[in-house]
Amino acid sequence: MGSIVLVTGASSGFGAMITRSLAGSGHVVYAGMRNTADRNARAAADLGAYAAEHGVQAHPIELDVADQSSVDAAVAQIVDAHGRIDVVVHNAGHMTLGPVEAFSVEQIAAVYDTNVLSTQRVNRAVLPHMRRQRDGLLVWIGSTSARGGTPPWLGPYFAAKAAEDALAVSIAAEVSRFGIESTIVVPGSFTTGTNHYAHAGHPDDETTAKQYDDLYAAAIDDLLAKQAALSPADADPGEVARQVATLVGLPKGQRPFRVYIDPAQDGAEEVFRIGDRIHRDFYRTVGYEDLLHPAP
Repeated sequence: MGSIVLVTGASSGFGAMITRSLAGSGHVVYAGMRNTADRNARAAADLGAYAAEHGVQAHPIELDVADQSSVDAAVAQIVDAHGRIDVVVHNAGHMTLGPVEAFSVEQIAAVYDTNVLSTQRVNRAVLPHMRRQRDGLLVWIGSTSARGGTPPWLGPYFAAKAAEDALAVSIAAEVSRFGIESTIVVPGSFTTGTNHYAHAGHPDDETTAKQYDDLYAAAIDDLLAKQAALSPADADPGEVARQVATLVGLPKGQRPFRVYIDPAQDGAEEVFRIGDRIHRDFYRTVGYEDLLHPAP
C-alpha cells in the first residue's frame, strides 16, 4: 500500500517533478500550491490531467506555506480523507539574486519565511499526527549551497538553506523516539530544468545594487555562467524526484540521512560528510546514539 504524501511548493520545478515521481511509484500524493484558483490554476489543472492520463493519485491542494491557517487546513483535509499522513516533502523555497547589502531587512526576512519558517508551519501541523501514529517520514529538500563552493550574489538564499539544514538536523533527533524518520536530499546547482533562477527575487534597493553593478556586473554574469558550466550537459533535475521516490519506498530504518544529487560536485558532500560524522560521534559519546535512528 502506498504512502500518503504531502509535497510543498509543488506547482513547478522540483516539487512538480517529485509529485509525479511519487505518484508513479504508487503513492497518494498531495501537491501543495497556493492560489490554485488563479495564479496556479494552470499548474493544478495540468496535474489533474496528468493523474487522469497515467491513472495515478496526484491531487493539487491549496496550501500557502506562509499562512499557518492554510497549512493547517490542508493537513486536516488530508488526514480527514485518509486517517493519516505518512510523508512530508519540505520543498517550498525561493531564490534571490543580487548583492546582500541591497536587500532590505524585510526582503531577507521574507526569504527566511519561505525557505525556513514554512517548514516549521508544516511540521507544527503534521508532527502531531505522525507522533500519534508513531511513524512518519520528513524529507527535506536542502542545497549544496549550505556547505559547498558557491558564488556570491545569492547570499540570502544560501543563508536560508543553511538555516533549514540546521533545523532538519535538530528535528531529526527530537522526533526519532516517536518513530519518525528524517532524510535530507541535497541537490546541486541545477541551472536548467527548474524555475529557480528565472523566478529569483531581486533587491529593492536599486541605488545600492547599481553601485555594485558598476564594479561587479561582468563578474556576476561570468561567475554564474562558470557555475552553470561545471554541471555536465546531461545533468537532469528529474533525478532529484527519482531519488525522493526511491527514499520513500525504502523500509523504515534503511533510509540514508542524506542523499546527494550534485552533478557539478561543488564540494558540499565532502563537508557534509565530515559534519555528519562529528554529529554522530557526539551522540555516541554522550550516550544518546538511539536518537540517530527512528524508533521501530
